[in-house]
Amino acid sequence: MTDDPSAGPQFRWSDSNDIPWIPSQFAKGVEVKNLGKADGRAMQLVRFSPGAAFPDHLHTGPEFIYVLEGEVTWNGRLLTRGCAGVAEAGTLERGFRSITGCMFLLMYDLGQLFDSVTSVIR
Repeated sequence: MTDDPSAGPQFRWSDSNDIPWIPSQFAKGVEVKNLGKADGRAMQLVRFSPGAAFPDHLHTGPEFIYVLEGEVTWNGRLLTRGCAGVAEAGTLERGFRSITGCMFLLMYDLGQLFDSVTSVIR
């Protein structure tokens, strides 16, 4: 694998077993593993401790989640293992939380702004 941009488009890979869990800078009880990024998008494994919640936010780009373990409430809908969710750019996400704890795969726009919701709510 190369990270030389002059080499043109590339394939990249990672082994999630070798990547450490990092505490989220946006929510207590949430940890992430950064799996990769390209073309303005990123992929993460996300783990919520029981009771953890993510701040309300406006999606400035598309977001995709796939629940691997546990359950999470996503805009009032309970998603359990095997469920997928897609949020289009411009959607407002509220009440993203897990009572039991969960782990999911997340793909999102790198330009996501988590303080952008305040201008929309006013």
